Amino acid sequence: MTFEDGPVAGRVDVHHHFTAPAWLDWAEERGVVNRERLPWWTRWDLDAALQVMDKAGISTAVMTVAMLGRFRERAERQESARIALRAAADVVEDHPARFAFFTPVFLDDLELSQWSLRYGLDELGAVGVSTRTSMDGVYLGDAGHDRLLQELNDRSAVVSTHPMEVPAGKDGGPGGGSGLPGMPPFVCDFLMDTTRAAINLIRNGTLDRYPNLSFVLPHGGGFLPYMATRLELFGGHLTPPIEPGRVRDYLHRFYFDTAGPVSPSATPTLLATVDPSRVLFGTDWPPTPAQVVADVAVPALDGDPFVSPEQLRGINRENALRLLPALARSS
Repeated sequence: MTFEDGPVAGRVDVHHHFTAPAWLDWAEERGVVNRERLPWWTRWDLDAALQVMDKAGISTAVMTVAMLGRFRERAERQESARIALRAAADVVEDHPARFAFFTPVFLDDLELSQWSLRYGLDELGAVGVSTRTSMDGVYLGDAGHDRLLQELNDRSAVVSTHPMEVPAGKDGGPGGGSGLPGMPPFVCDFLMDTTRAAINLIRNGTLDRYPNLSFVLPHGGGFLPYMATRLELFGGHLTPPIEPGRVRDYLHRFYFDTAGPVSPSATPTLLATVDPSRVLFGTDWPPTPAQVVADVAVPALDGDPFVSPEQLRGINRENALRLLPALARSS
């Protein structure tokens, strides 16, 4: 498939959620999930994906593989991941220029993560890894993750991050997983979870100890660009403290996707705070509906007065191809 030349040509979407229909069948057979009770965005469909991609001018989408069931036994978790990853690889095999995928790593299980790296990266051809920003209240970059981070560093891995769990409301209810009753966690709390993970990576000097890693922060880095100066000023009160110079250094070493934050009110802060060459196009589809992606988010980015044509070309495609050169070889 070809796309017109120009700043919007051949976008690469680095934030595309993939819930494999084959995985849903497998999980439903085991009583892990009930398809009818799951959110609408778990009903991933190839034709719908290609339709929204074509309408938004997206040449390639990098899928984050979703598995919604909580499994206790490692063997069952591994089989769950195997089913989902095989399904993702089948999509890529059938449409190599249109799709790629990240293989998941698990913050609470090093052995399972190592298996996923061997199966997803080495055998199936994933272009990077995905991980939660936190799990059970432990944030990415914790000392308990060092062996996993060393493994990823040895592979010079691109690490796509995403929030999944957030602190519950008072006494665990009725906030629906949010600190404010009646507010879904994706509105605000997901952004805070990403911000906390980024601060933890900065505080622990993760990129200094593992310099071959590339972290992609979703949703424009949460609140990090907006409160970066506050972190510089008050980072000395953290334990361990953060020097102001490290904050600025990491702001220019992280990658940030555009899912959610792009607007004339948000873009100036993002581009003034981070390296524009590290901003990547992302849709957050299908949790963000196709109509919002194609009719709201994409026009907002293309028409943003604070984004130059050169920056737009980078955000839409070139920055992602530098980060994930395998995409250029497959397109």
